[in-house]
Amino acid sequence: MNAAVGRRKAAYALAGMLAWGAVASAQDTPPDKSTAPAATAPAAGQSKSHAGQKGEAGAAMKAPTNSKAQASYSLGVVLGMQLHEAGLTNESVANERLSQGLRDALSGKAKPSPQDQQSIMSYIQSVRAGLADTNRAAAKTFLAENARKKDIVTTASGLEYHVINAGSGQGPKPTDEVTVNYRGTLLDGTEFDSSYKRGQPATFPVNGVIPGWREALVLMKPGAKWQLFIPPNLAYDERSPPPIPPGSMLIFDVEMIGVKPPKAAPAPGPGAGPGTGPGAGPGAGAGAQVPPPK
Repeated sequence: MNAAVGRRKAAYALAGMLAWGAVASAQDTPPDKSTAPAATAPAAGQSKSHAGQKGEAGAAMKAPTNSKAQASYSLGVVLGMQLHEAGLTNESVANERLSQGLRDALSGKAKPSPQDQQSIMSYIQSVRAGLADTNRAAAKTFLAENARKKDIVTTASGLEYHVINAGSGQGPKPTDEVTVNYRGTLLDGTEFDSSYKRGQPATFPVNGVIPGWREALVLMKPGAKWQLFIPPNLAYDERSPPPIPPGSMLIFDVEMIGVKPPKAAPAPGPGAGPGTGPGAGPGAGAGAQVPPPK
């Protein structure tokens, strides 16, 4: 997915209040009794035990209130998560105006217009651009200090790496496939992806990942274990997928398990036209992500 399409989808999703897809899905899905909400504590002054029909009636009246409260909170969490993943924070949202918009939409007083969608897109872009500038400055400071360490190698592109284990044998070519274990973190230590946690290594073509990975992989050998410090311009920069903030420097622990030549493309069948076959389609080749954060 390219950046423009991604931003447009984000704007439409936000303008549509983001949470209603979950509501529509819930209408077609029977409730799962195994995940029913836990009983809440009695309100202050309410007896913990009731007898007969009066107690049953009281419980029946209480249930809708609890369901309403829980569902309302869940809607807020879904909306807040989408806003957060778009790059917004409490500081970048006027919460009272957000609440007013929700009230007006729920009462039927207001509906999102194309101008609203454009306003959302423009604002998100401006917020993300500011956040990217802040993160790039932090990355520049860190990389300058990190480069002074005796075990750190800095390439002409600005990639920095530390060889923990050199490995041996023939390293991969840009067209080869590699199998690796890896762990990715942000500058503050937040982990955003890990093949270790998924319980299996990842296999992908060398030329199908971000530039910092492509540069490092062809320098590594099977059995090698490196730590990569990837500047924003060799990672995702402003086009970062959630949960990676825009302009982030990325730190990866990478262990190369194996290398193999690319799979041969099958012979095209009758009538096959251009753009068919393995690897065709959006996201293939340069610009494709390191295996997307799970």
